Amino acid sequence: MSRTISTALLTLALSAAGVAHGATVEQQIATLKAVGPASAGSGAAREAWRQVSAAEAKTLPTILNALDDASPLAANWLRSSFDTIAERTLRTGGKLPATDLEKFALDTRHAPRARRLAFEWLCRADTTANDRLMPQLVDDPSVEMRRDAVARLISEAESQEAAGKGPEAAATYRRALTAARDLDQVQAIVKKLETFGDKVDLPAHFGFVVTWKLIGPFDNTDEKGFDVANPPENELNFTAEYPGKSGAVKWIEHTTSDPYGKVDMNNVLGKANAVTGYAAAEFMAAAARPVELRLASTNANKIWLNGKLIAQNNVYHAGEQLDQYVGKGELKPGKNHILVKILQNEQKESWAQDWNFQLRACDAAGTAILSTDRKASPVPSK
Repeated sequence: MSRTISTALLTLALSAAGVAHGATVEQQIATLKAVGPASAGSGAAREAWRQVSAAEAKTLPTILNALDDASPLAANWLRSSFDTIAERTLRTGGKLPATDLEKFALDTRHAPRARRLAFEWLCRADTTANDRLMPQLVDDPSVEMRRDAVARLISEAESQEAAGKGPEAAATYRRALTAARDLDQVQAIVKKLETFGDKVDLPAHFGFVVTWKLIGPFDNTDEKGFDVANPPENELNFTAEYPGKSGAVKWIEHTTSDPYGKVDMNNVLGKANAVTGYAAAEFMAAAARPVELRLASTNANKIWLNGKLIAQNNVYHAGEQLDQYVGKGELKPGKNHILVKILQNEQKESWAQDWNFQLRACDAAGTAILSTDRKASPVPSK
């Protein structure tokens, strides 16, 4: 007997055993969702996976719904079951529940990973789905779903450009930029737009805060400053003067012209090691709303919003990249205060001398949230 036939018979036998025990597909899915860390419940999960994977294609929407609140481990089991059912159905000439998959893929209330799974299999089952649905995903709250829609716009603009349709291409690139959230796509689009003479306000696109009040340096000998509450942590009095590490310090106003909002504290407060610095900004909000303050820094850091600590990372010289650290908070109507603490340690190597940060305000999809009194960003120096 061939291995393929043996596997098929084993799957059928296990499925029949499940029916004999009265376990429904929903119950087996619940077993998969209950699998815990360190393989807790993995034996039951393997059996449940076999039975769920033997189900008919009409079960696929149920699996998708189960992915909404599944743990990463459970999601792996569920996605594998979904793939197995969908693959078998198409291979044997069956049809996927395309209407249900499309409805699920476009419903932004569902988990992005589940929507993506539905969309990919829908496109395999229906060759018209990609062209039909992609324009609806340009403003999708899921960055992953949106990325494909932006890529499609970029491709459309490139085709227009190649055909000598410059104005149409520029307009399409602008639409792509409005929708783009991923750094690589934004950079590619901006490069193209510059060839058409467009000037893009990158800090505004990303929501970088560029105007700050800085103070320091305070002490961070032996990296002890992380837990020391220097005066700015207790009050934001921008006319005050405090004892610093090497003398009195006071607030200094600073606006960065870096296109990605980077603030170089070495340049503003003086190059030093084993020091702590603070940056404060006022942020005007039109209404109460959730916000993510996303920070990048090669230095240890803390972020406060309206006096509430929303992120802290006691890490030095681990590199820096966009959205490296995320603090989630709530903006209140009117004036809000952002405070950032950036700590440099005592390392003397050349690669360990950066003392800087960048911070942007955005929603969960990375869409910029701008202070209502924000002015045009400074033009970067040549």
